[in-house]
Amino acid sequence: MKRRVFLIVLDSFGIGALPDADEYGDEGSNTLRAVSKSKFFRAETLASLGLFQIDGVREWARGLQKGIPSRAACEKTTDAYKAEVFPDTAYRKTKDEFQGEVLPNAAYGRMSEASKGKDTTTGHWEIAGIISETPFPTYPQGFPKELLEKFSAATGRGILCNRPYSGTQVIEDFGKEHLETGKLIVYTSADSVFQVAAHEEVVPVEELYRYCRIARELLTGNNAVGRVIARPFLGAEGRFYRTPRRHDFSLEPTGVTMLDILKENGLDVLGVGKISDIFAGRGLTENRGANRDNADGMEKTERCLERDFEGLCFVNLVDFDMVYGHRNDADGYAAAIARFDEWLKNFLPKLKDGDVLMITADHGCDPDTPSTDHSREYAPLLMYGKDVAGANLGTRTTFADVSATVLELFGLKGGAGKSFWTGQGSAD
Repeated sequence: MKRRVFLIVLDSFGIGALPDADEYGDEGSNTLRAVSKSKFFRAETLASLGLFQIDGVREWARGLQKGIPSRAACEKTTDAYKAEVFPDTAYRKTKDEFQGEVLPNAAYGRMSEASKGKDTTTGHWEIAGIISETPFPTYPQGFPKELLEKFSAATGRGILCNRPYSGTQVIEDFGKEHLETGKLIVYTSADSVFQVAAHEEVVPVEELYRYCRIARELLTGNNAVGRVIARPFLGAEGRFYRTPRRHDFSLEPTGVTMLDILKENGLDVLGVGKISDIFAGRGLTENRGANRDNADGMEKTERCLERDFEGLCFVNLVDFDMVYGHRNDADGYAAAIARFDEWLKNFLPKLKDGDVLMITADHGCDPDTPSTDHSREYAPLLMYGKDVAGANLGTRTTFADVSATVLELFGLKGGAGKSFWTGQGSAD
């Protein structure tokens, strides 16, 4: 049987604080619970895959009123999300609880992050089989003076900001000066990132990418940040906005990933969204490119489903994190989940014999907390396919169990983690 695995990462869709979350300032964080309170939340398809039966979720979800608004409730709102999220065919009657029937071919659980960190790179690398014992460096006081002097000399441009900042606020606060001087806005966050923001009419996007490659070359050794991120923006003072031409420049993975193993064994590895960026282009046989938005990523995933390939389609949908989580926009996040859920409902019946769908996350980003940073949370684990046996997979000790499972599906081994496929079905 030809095997295809569709692995979709809902970027930042955590489902509850990990036991060590207090060490990261994230005690009590729960991204799923936060967005489920919104009147725009709907997740019936995810529920049918077992999302609300997961250990640690089932307990609090049982007593909650269902967040699916009635037609009357929708018609009363004038919110901009209404027309986009609730077309006439998508209205549902209000229900008393999240739980519903779980499909017989759905397995579900949650995963702890064994790595030290709560960022995109660390999370995705662990999903792919690498456990990072040492966290990437962070810069709560800004980057070292000597480093920025080298960067400035190499780019020929001065530097603004140099401290942790909200990505949307930093262009509001420094955008005017950037337009007047041409200096680059360099900032960081609680994550291991070196971010460079520039107006596209001051610094063309390709030039900004070149600057970021320079930064990537400089950021080594003790300053080896997980990602250098290009953050282009447009607009005028008071109306600046980020454009979708963001680009990440990651470190190369520090070990062998499931992508490498699959590729070395002649299997296809398709990357959708920023997967190529996260793995520094390594291990892919085909890069489907960055997504304009989640809808574009879902469209690309559907096009991959129509393809005749054998191997892995690895997808990242970043809007949950970048557009909503970091902006503490719980309603927007909830609406984005509703849109994904509606798409997923139509995607599931198209899966063929031998296809396996996995849905997970890389960290949390609770929009209900004062922080706009990532949160240290459990990741959901949902698996569906015609030869998947319905089961509660419990609490996994590492995200790397995904890698071990994907490899077992193709009769391969490597990397960290323990497969949860054993006993599920045949890995022919």
